[in-house]
Amino acid sequence: MQRAGLTLLGMSHSLPPLPSSPDLDLEEIGQAATSKLPHVTLLFWVLKIAATTLGETGGDMFAQTLQLGYFLTTIALFLVFLVSLVAQMRSKSYQPALYWAVILTTSMAGTTISDFMNRDASAQYLSSGTSLGWGPQGLGLGYPVGAAILSAMLLATFAVWRATGHPFSLKKITSFRAELLFWTAILISNTLGTSMGDFLSDSSGLGYAGGALLIASLLAVIAALKFVPRVSNVALFWAAFVLTRPLGATVGDFFTKPTVKGGLGLGTYGASAVLLAVLVSGIVWLTVKERRATAALAASAPEPAAA
Repeated sequence: MQRAGLTLLGMSHSLPPLPSSPDLDLEEIGQAATSKLPHVTLLFWVLKIAATTLGETGGDMFAQTLQLGYFLTTIALFLVFLVSLVAQMRSKSYQPALYWAVILTTSMAGTTISDFMNRDASAQYLSSGTSLGWGPQGLGLGYPVGAAILSAMLLATFAVWRATGHPFSLKKITSFRAELLFWTAILISNTLGTSMGDFLSDSSGLGYAGGALLIASLLAVIAALKFVPRVSNVALFWAAFVLTRPLGATVGDFFTKPTVKGGLGLGTYGASAVLLAVLVSGIVWLTVKERRATAALAASAPEPAAA
């Protein structure tokens, strides 16, 4: 049986012996029979950062560039998230397109939820200086208060999760309740990550590039802790999962914001298109590998005994 290489912040799955294939790492993408969540590899983190960065640029594109406003955009994107979540929950097996669709929609919805909570839609946040769409355009709580509320919600979700007795490890999330808790934590963490990223970019004095560099440095430390035997891999996974969202927020702002504000001035359209292409390419590649692995598993299954 082929052996997957050491994965980043993930744990390998045990599979029955499979036919050898020169270009197919079956164990890398093989899933436990009841798991609907992906195997954690380096590609997983690449797609996670691409999805969360696209969530930032895409959310800003609808709310700010198209001037739909935080209120209407939040409602619309939250409904899209619910549709994708229902499709994921109803699925009987791991489907890369469904999984990453939910990650993307939580990132986009989290972007506008955070903006609605923390901002007041005043001219300081808008390149055009004009008003946004219909409805209230922000609660104006500010980043510290918004982050405190979201942090409390995330900790409460993990407390409920722990009380249920369900494991936090991705490969062991196999029940409906555990998966629902997982996606609740993802939505809250992506919203919290937006608040953290925007605070670093807008209010900390680090700027977009400085904020991205700080988060990237913290992620590098987490990756190094992977090799410390006494440190929990599951804890490291969730720490990295939460931190990739502010990384996406700061990188997304760095790509799209005007040069006078410290960004590259690429705009939300161009940045979103490039990130979407990266994400779709990764999903297609994963889907092909998943189908090939499934076919290999079926081919290796023993023939039923003759009556």
